[in-house]
Amino acid sequence: MRDIQTREDLNLLMSEFYLKLLADSKINYLFTEVAKIDLEPHLLDLVDFWEQILFDRGSYQKNVLQIHTNLNQLSKLSEVHFAIWLNYFNTTIDENFAGQTAENMKTRALSIATVMKIKL
Repeated sequence: MRDIQTREDLNLLMSEFYLKLLADSKINYLFTEVAKIDLEPHLLDLVDFWEQILFDRGSYQKNVLQIHTNLNQLSKLSEVHFAIWLNYFNTTIDENFAGQTAENMKTRALSIATVMKIKL
């Protein structure tokens, strides 16, 4: 298996990741009923975010913490939600990629989730 290297890799990863999230009734309602995401633009935002985090390029300028604070006010984000999210995130990476960038992405996701749980 190869490492995450391109924006196309991130597109694949986010698409596969969201297939898992949206199929799980313990968390999918946060995206479909609470946040009411429009999936295609949402996936593009996620790719922009991770491209900036991993490759230090891109134009992502949204406030991730504020977005999740707003969501948390609508429907409390629990430890279970974070655990499900991280599990699917890590599983999707491991199913598709291996290498330093893949490991870095999992570490960064854990760090971001930890900070969000503290701040929310």
